[in-house]
Amino acid sequence: WFCYNLLLVSMIGVVVATNSILFLISWETMALSSFFLVMFESDKPEARDAAWMYLSATHLGTAFLLVMFILMASHTGSFDFGAAGCLSGLPGAVAGLIFIFALIGFGTKAGLVPGHVWLPDAHPAAPSHVSALMSGAMIKTGIYGLIRILTFFDSPPLWWAWMLLAVGVASGLLGILYACAQLDIKRMLAYSSVENVGIVFLGLGIGMVGRSLNIPALAVLGFAGALLHVINHSLFKGLLFMGAGSVLHSTGTKAIDRLGGLLKRMKWTGSTFLLGSAAISGLPPFNGFVGEFLIFLGAFTSVAAHRSDASVLPALLVIGALGLIGGLALLGFTRVFGIAFLGEPRSHVAEHAHESGGLMVVPMVLLAAACLFIGLFPFLVLPLLQSAVGIASRASLAATAGTLGGATTILTYSAIAGGAFLAIALLVAIERMLWLRGKPIGRTGTWDCGYAAPNAHMQYTAASYAQPLTSFFARIIDLRPAVPVIKELFPGGANLLVTVGDIFRRHIFDPLFRSVESAAHHMRVLQQGRVQVYVLYVALTLLVLLALKMG
Repeated sequence: WFCYNLLLVSMIGVVVATNSILFLISWETMALSSFFLVMFESDKPEARDAAWMYLSATHLGTAFLLVMFILMASHTGSFDFGAAGCLSGLPGAVAGLIFIFALIGFGTKAGLVPGHVWLPDAHPAAPSHVSALMSGAMIKTGIYGLIRILTFFDSPPLWWAWMLLAVGVASGLLGILYACAQLDIKRMLAYSSVENVGIVFLGLGIGMVGRSLNIPALAVLGFAGALLHVINHSLFKGLLFMGAGSVLHSTGTKAIDRLGGLLKRMKWTGSTFLLGSAAISGLPPFNGFVGEFLIFLGAFTSVAAHRSDASVLPALLVIGALGLIGGLALLGFTRVFGIAFLGEPRSHVAEHAHESGGLMVVPMVLLAAACLFIGLFPFLVLPLLQSAVGIASRASLAATAGTLGGATTILTYSAIAGGAFLAIALLVAIERMLWLRGKPIGRTGTWDCGYAAPNAHMQYTAASYAQPLTSFFARIIDLRPAVPVIKELFPGGANLLVTVGDIFRRHIFDPLFRSVESAAHHMRVLQQGRVQVYVLYVALTLLVLLALKMG
């Protein structure tokens, strides 16, 4: 609890810091406190490995941020963010370098591809409420930091927007592809966070196109969609991680294929998880639809205006990528909900599952209600973002208010349609309940397709449900099935083992870490264990710095 509260305080420090020194102190405190939270179950080797991977990745990102802040201070003469507001006069090469360092440093914390490798290991290892906080809030500090840096420049070049769009498309598509192949429910949700960060960066990219080409409406809609999706993701991803924690608490397993039939045994957890799955898939009338709709609206507005290919091409990219990501997300979450909560129990632990206590259920209900509230009443939420959107988009107050007002009008019609659908569904449910009152209701087995003795093993598994998709992208998602060899006419049994790796970790980070470890072993000769030797190192360092200063 000490580390949990320290993580909360450090995140607050990050977003209220007005100079880079306090920002980095809060940033490092946030990294260290979350490191100990990930390693909470330190008796498990996977928790220790995940924690060290996370600490390595976050310090790699911090190294780029440190250089970035030094570059900014060397040109402004101050570490204050107020002085950094005049970075527009920087040479193009220096400004581009600051942007690249910010994208790498903050993108690693946010979980952008390829700096996402820590996230799928850290979230399953951490306690579920910590996973909810890290995914729902902590990774958003990376998005906040990047937007804060972007506000220091008046006229960013167009290639910045293309860079944001490129990493957004890569993170969105690869994140959801990896998510669809996972057999661990928390690992699946972790890769889904990579996907949703990609959606946020698609919004930031289309917003930067508007800023670069001086199209205020496009900039406002892009940044509004990105910022609203940040809020939405914190709600439905927190809900889903808490739902996964409730399942783990009840069954003792995170393996999707060992679950099944939980909706009958965990009605509150299953119902709220279903609502969160619909929200994260971008279905109306939930909050995920609202944020993605604003990004879609900005892209379609750009295509309809057809001012130039410079604005139309990125808009078409966003439309295609968002449509594909949304379809894959729907596949991924029908898979996890259908396998885990529907059908028959696939194991003894699933058969004897029970609902969690009230202190676990109430937060899930509140988050589910928040997801539905934003989806039904977007006109109450969008005005709260007006100030932040105006600062990020550099649009005038009138342009920001006018664009958001037009978007709110369209979303209101959508909310009315969604509300009407929910009202009709509720009326039908009430009518059905009244009609069946007092009448005998029988129960029988479902149609068994002619099988004489059907059992739970005849159901779809998580791997088989997504197999048509995952087999097509097997090389990209590093899918390695171990197919059993059948040599007997009547085999006693066989098992199919499917493992999913990560091509970025396998081909980039693992070799890098092995090289660093090897170099560190060669440098152990410097660690003599004597205080006198360490004092000598300090003295030599001071002499070198003094010589450089005098020279």
